[in-house]
Amino acid sequence: MNVLRVSVDSIPAIQWHALAWAMTQQAHKEDGFVAFLNNNSIAYPNDPFPNRLFVGRKRVISFSDSATIQDLADAHREQPSFLVGYLSYDLKNQLEVLSSRNPNRLGFPDAYFVEPEWIIDFEEDNVVIRGEGDLEAIAITLTDPSDRPNPSPKTGEGGEFGSFAPLSRFGRGVGAVRRVGEGKERNAVQCRVTPQEYLDNVRQIQQHILAGDVYELNYCIEFFAEHIDLEPLATYYALNERSPMPFSSFLKIGDRYSMGASPERFLKKEGRNILSQPIKGTIRRGKTPEEDDALRAQLLSSEKERAENLMIVDLVRNDLARSAKTGSVQVDELFGIYGFQQVYQMISTVSATLRDGVSWADAIRNAFPMGSMTGAPKIRAMELIDELEVSRRGVYSGAIGFITPEGDFDFSVVIRTLLYNAQSQYASFSVGSAITYDADPEQEWEECLLKAQAIRSVLENSL
Repeated sequence: MNVLRVSVDSIPAIQWHALAWAMTQQAHKEDGFVAFLNNNSIAYPNDPFPNRLFVGRKRVISFSDSATIQDLADAHREQPSFLVGYLSYDLKNQLEVLSSRNPNRLGFPDAYFVEPEWIIDFEEDNVVIRGEGDLEAIAITLTDPSDRPNPSPKTGEGGEFGSFAPLSRFGRGVGAVRRVGEGKERNAVQCRVTPQEYLDNVRQIQQHILAGDVYELNYCIEFFAEHIDLEPLATYYALNERSPMPFSSFLKIGDRYSMGASPERFLKKEGRNILSQPIKGTIRRGKTPEEDDALRAQLLSSEKERAENLMIVDLVRNDLARSAKTGSVQVDELFGIYGFQQVYQMISTVSATLRDGVSWADAIRNAFPMGSMTGAPKIRAMELIDELEVSRRGVYSGAIGFITPEGDFDFSVVIRTLLYNAQSQYASFSVGSAITYDADPEQEWEECLLKAQAIRSVLENSL
């Protein structure tokens, strides 16, 4: 693999320009592939995602129906390289004796990974391009200042990108969504459960807790829109402007797209060290500095939120212990409060050292799916999730990330993410919260609406 390093003057502008170029480059290819990881220059404990763009499919990993993670490991061992893609939540059915009863409305496969043709890293004042072919030609295209988009495009009235004209040479670029069948109700963003159905299910979960089946369960609901012609790149820009996050991501896999604003890391490996950073605990940001400080203090002191967070930390400790050297699992930070544009989150960090003979794939397998999206005990929680939820989770609450040639990796939790099938014109995003026995069903419903706010506003402002 060839490497070219180019000094540049404006990394944010070049990032957006490069993403637009990648979409054009892959637009007319069957199953064209683009993956963009974006940390939005947000500080995060143990570092956020790198600013990195993966373009094209040099190799597509083939998966069986029973051993996806092992297939991924075998492909990496046979030809060590960068691999990028996602693992869906429903891989749980391969790891445990479980099933998924709801239909796959989005049509995403359970996992998808490629070895990319090109990897482009956006460092502090350099662009680093890896791949084959004429890297200098790519560098000239990416660093040409004459048609770069603004580094932080603003959304104008009607959802249009008023200052985003340079994108027009790469795609539609004005208005994230076009309606099909204008004025019809089918274009509206809908929730697949009514408020009353949600409240009834929360109370049913609390009865399971009382019976000793689980002591915490992450219950999720789907919002969706049908028959919409969505421009994925413009939509991702709008979402990133509305909710910049340290694990922001954009994926194009043929006609299927993932546009994510995730604040949460699932699992990271560097050398023989692994760490997970579960999030449990959310509160909105204040409208004034005084209110903001008060809300932050309220989250930090909330017995309910601390109890939920501690339960998941214990679960993550157990998951990492399955791969770790004896005595190496430790909680590096408990109940850390971190502020993002829309919300404060309570984040804890758990780390460990891998035992001899434990591979990177074993570490993922032993921790997947992440406990913050299931509840505890994990297997019984997943059984109840499938009984109570009316939507298949799929990519949502799975993991998006990459594996390096050396076998290191970094994966985010797929939350605050819009999924879109352009062929069926179906868009979907899900939100959820941890249900405990003393949870207030009405407050949990309000928390779901808060988490849905950013994506919903991006869609509804354009419908």
